[in-house]
Parts: sequence; C-alpha cells; structure tokens
Amino acid sequence: MIQNFLDEEKSLACVHCGLCLSSCPTYLETGNENDSPRGRIYLMRAIQSGCLTVEDPIVRHIDLCLGCRACENACPSGVEYGDLLEHTRDYLEKNHNRGLFQTFLRRIAIEKVFPFPWRLKLILFFSKFARLRVFTWILPSFVKGSLSLLPDKSISRKCSEYSPAQGMELGRVGLIEGCVMQVMFGDANENTIALLNQGGWSVTSPLGQNCCGALYAHSGQLDKARECARNNIAVFEENQLDAIVINAAGCGSTLKEYGRLLKEDSKWSERAKEFSAKVKDLSEWIKSEDFKPSNDNIRVTYHDACHLAHPQGITAEPRELVKAVAGKNYVELAEADVCCGSAGSYNLTEPKMAERLQKRKIANLIATGAEIVVTSNPGCLLQIQSGVKKEGSEMRIMHIADYLIEYGG
Repeated sequence: MIQNFLDEEKSLACVHCGLCLSSCPTYLETGNENDSPRGRIYLMRAIQSGCLTVEDPIVRHIDLCLGCRACENACPSGVEYGDLLEHTRDYLEKNHNRGLFQTFLRRIAIEKVFPFPWRLKLILFFSKFARLRVFTWILPSFVKGSLSLLPDKSISRKCSEYSPAQGMELGRVGLIEGCVMQVMFGDANENTIALLNQGGWSVTSPLGQNCCGALYAHSGQLDKARECARNNIAVFEENQLDAIVINAAGCGSTLKEYGRLLKEDSKWSERAKEFSAKVKDLSEWIKSEDFKPSNDNIRVTYHDACHLAHPQGITAEPRELVKAVAGKNYVELAEADVCCGSAGSYNLTEPKMAERLQKRKIANLIATGAEIVVTSNPGCLLQIQSGVKKEGSEMRIMHIADYLIEYGG
C-alpha cells in the first residue's frame, strides 16, 4: 500500500552517488549505510511504497538522524533532504507507537516545555535543587545527563519592545527573541540589540511572537509548526520592517522556510514567502568593518552551527566578524561544520550518539589551543559547554553577539 507522505520527485532526485557519506556525522560514527543520508532516503521510499513496515528497527535509523542537513551541501543533485526528513517524521509520529518513555519524553518533557519560556523557567528553577549533591545520587542516569547540559548560570531576560538606533537611523528591524535564548541567554539577546542599535538600526521585538516552530518541524509535528508560523507572520506583519533578525541558527533555518512550510495554504503561502524573505541571521546583517582588532592576545576559534552553515549557507560572514576582532589570534577548527550532537532536542532523545559527537567536537576544539570558542546557536552553546566541563577545560564558549560586544567594543 502506497503512503503519500513524500514528494516522489524530491525523493528520486537522490541517485545514491555516496558523496554525502563523508559529511554525515552519524555515518562517520557508525559506518552503517542505513545511518547515511542515501540509506535513509532508501528507507523512506521503501516505507512509502509499502515494501517496509513501520517497525522499531527501521524507525531507529530515521530517529538517529540529527537533521543537520550537511548532506544537502555535499549533494550534487540538490536533494532536499530536510524536507524529506520532516515529512517522513511527520508520518512516523502519526503511525508509530514509540512506547511510554519516548512518548512522554518527546510529547510532554520536550514539546510541552521548550517552546514555552515560562515553563522552561520553571523547570530551570527546580533543576537547581535537583543538581544539589544530596539529590544527584538518587537520580536516574538519563536525568543526570540532561541536567549536565544546563548552564551553571542562565540569564533570563525579556527584550524591550522597542530600542532606538544610535545616531542616524538606517531603518527598523524586528527581533525574534527565541524560546531558549530569552530564558538561558538573555544577555546574548541584549547584546544583539546593542549591536543592531550601534549599526544604526532601531529594533522592535513584538510581544505577540511565539516559538518559531523549529522544534515541532524537526520532530515530525508539522501542523504545530505551521500554527507557530502563522502567528509569527501575523504579529510581524503589523510592523514596517526592513528585516527580521534572528541570532539562533536553528530558529533562523525554520523561519526562512515558512514559505515551504505553508506552501499548500492559499491564505498564508504568499505572506509566508514575504516574511521569510526578510529573515536575516545577525551575522549576515551587521558588518565586519564596524569592528576593530582587540588588543587581547587571546586565541579564538569558531564552530559552525549546523542550521546556519548548511540550510542557510552562512559560513563566511560569522568568521569575518570573529576575525575582525580576533585578528591574527583566530585559528580555524578542524571539522568545524560537523554537528556537536546538540541538534535541537537530539541530545535528550538520543543521548548516546550525542555524547559520541560531543567528544569528537571537544577533541577538535582542544586541539586548536583556543581560549574562546564562538558559535551562534543556543543548543551548540549548551552542548559544547557541557563537553568542555567534562574535560576539565577552562575554554570559554560564547555566543557571537557576546563576543563582539565584550571584545570588539
């Protein structure tokens, strides 16, 4: 029985050439063809055609995919792997029973918490007590692993609804606050606004905005992702904006793809395209020439957030910004665009593979001899901070906005 969840033309674009293999983090770790992009596409097509049934061993290979989309950059045929993965996961969530624990973890612990800042704040509050030595010995290993990802210090801060430009105003931009960013990295949001203001941009952060929908889209909840998209489009349409700026790579990727997400919705498709056309990552909106080299003799490296480097294709701009400040102290990172293992909520749903990728990333970071690692996504910040702490390293992990303000001011 044929299941019509995949775009057949898009799935057939894969010619199984294998050029994606060396770019796939899970294939690099396992060497299993089923854990490669072309292998997973084969499984997706087999499920759609009815040649394979939706059973745990098959679903396992799809679940193990990080969704980092590094394969898209390597693919000479232009396969839209991210689109195929999201629609496959959407189908699996409706037709596969994961069992009690995984269902609770995905549908309750993750999806009912992370997209809602006030709920996330509540969890962080109670996690402070859970991390006390007197309690940790009774916690299951999964909970301990999850708690290790939390920062020692989180800064929760709601952005001002309006912040004027400094000097002559070039225009007005909107800011997407992000769910995790505003709860754990509020200082990075404030520094993002400061950078935009310094560049001559007034910033508005509408109160009615909500989760971008990335978490839902990546986990196979496309209807919920579309609800998030419609709300954000309506809220930001009320403002005359030159751009909509985002400082979280995972969010930015989804925001730029609202047009694809809502392409079948006649009421919203054009509005979604217009919205996405305005979305800009912070690093592609501010200018490297506005910064001067720092006098600090501190070695700095840069880690590519997957959804900035791959689906958005933004790799040069953040490096130029970091190099403008670090100067000769900048050092390039080996495997800079290989996923650190965060991948949204992947380090919670697939902790073993996430830890393997974390160790791989930390080993490469330590090899640079850098004192500061700059990146541009909250998940990467949490995952790398956790890995560095495990290794006993004093390396600082900084959001690019924080680095530019602290060292490039």
